[in-house]
Amino acid sequence: MNFPAVRKTILVVILIGVIFSSGYFLGFNGFRLESASFPKVKISREIPKNRSDVDFSLFWRVWDTLDSSYYDKSKVNISKMVYGAISGMVASLGDPYTAFLPPEENKVIEEDLSGSFEGVGIQIGFKGKNLAVIAPLPGSPAEKAGIKAGDFIVGIKDEVKKIDTGTSGITLSDAVKIIRGKANTKVTLLLLRDGSNEPITVTVERAKLDVPSVIVKFIDSPAQAGENDTIAHIKLLKFGADTDTEWNKAVATINAKCQMLNAKCEGIILDLRNNPGGYLQGSVDIAGEFLTKGSVVVIEDRGLVKNDFKTDRIGNFTNKKVVILINAGSASASEILAGALSEVKGYKLIGETTFGKGTIQEPLQLEKGSSLHITTAKWLTPKGVWVNEKGITPDIKVEDNSETTVDEQLEEAIKLVTSI
Repeated sequence: MNFPAVRKTILVVILIGVIFSSGYFLGFNGFRLESASFPKVKISREIPKNRSDVDFSLFWRVWDTLDSSYYDKSKVNISKMVYGAISGMVASLGDPYTAFLPPEENKVIEEDLSGSFEGVGIQIGFKGKNLAVIAPLPGSPAEKAGIKAGDFIVGIKDEVKKIDTGTSGITLSDAVKIIRGKANTKVTLLLLRDGSNEPITVTVERAKLDVPSVIVKFIDSPAQAGENDTIAHIKLLKFGADTDTEWNKAVATINAKCQMLNAKCEGIILDLRNNPGGYLQGSVDIAGEFLTKGSVVVIEDRGLVKNDFKTDRIGNFTNKKVVILINAGSASASEILAGALSEVKGYKLIGETTFGKGTIQEPLQLEKGSSLHITTAKWLTPKGVWVNEKGITPDIKVEDNSETTVDEQLEEAIKLVTSI
């Protein structure tokens, strides 16, 4: 590639995250991607419209100096430089959830939403500027190794990848890229945990993971002697690509069970613990299973425009007794669902304060499988509460005692749903 000849469009590429203004909120449309590594790019020094006051001379001076003076010409990869420039521009916003994803990292996002990937099985995010565990996935290597929701990740080490790094200033995509890896390989995490004075070192062996969205079990009701399995316990693990299909199957299973019991269904426990979120639309749709009317979530766009999102679903559970389980691993879309059902229907929340992620990211698919994920708005509960950083406080606080085999939070939910 002739270096001077490829300069003609770089500003358009670099400023793509600044000038785009359309798309759908994360979850309104799914997306597919094509994997590629640093595809060829065309570059221009043209300045985009309405940006004539911007002086890019310093940028081009550095660009030209690298071209003419860097000692190892084989390291000067034009496409990689463009991707790096875009990533740096996006990172300048200081928002860990706004990121430019090259093709390989973008593929990771698709794997997360599909629920099938190789790794340790943790969802991660940020508490302030600190990398934290949102939730370990049920039955995952991370859960078995004792990693907990709310743990701060302060160090990551992978001997095979020859990486030993702290997490100060790390991006979400870079952290995921390091932690994720081939099955049967290991990664070591240095964790800080509330209640522990010293860092905790945990080595986890990665595995092939296939994570479902919905799991339904039936529980005996202590309030109905002689009647078995009259409480439906619905574990909603994520809002992914297959969640709607799996949810509809779960609803059919519960309805069939209630018909068999001649409508002697005691109630429903909706378990949102360790649900890190996903597609926003999924939370709106599932809220409609319980609501007959009312707003599910309020979207505030750039602090100027507020839009209420209401459900139009014909709900199956609008007349059921329902309680909801939450914890520090309940984030984003699961917080939207919990907040709506609590405020609109008055359902009681049991467990621990949620994670507190109150922003919405919009994916913009770019060339050759790359993408830009940009925070476009913040969401509020129907009553206008912004849960960011503070989370949702349960009505009944119950901590999970890791020293016992009893699920204290679930036991409290069973007592409550049978007493309503």
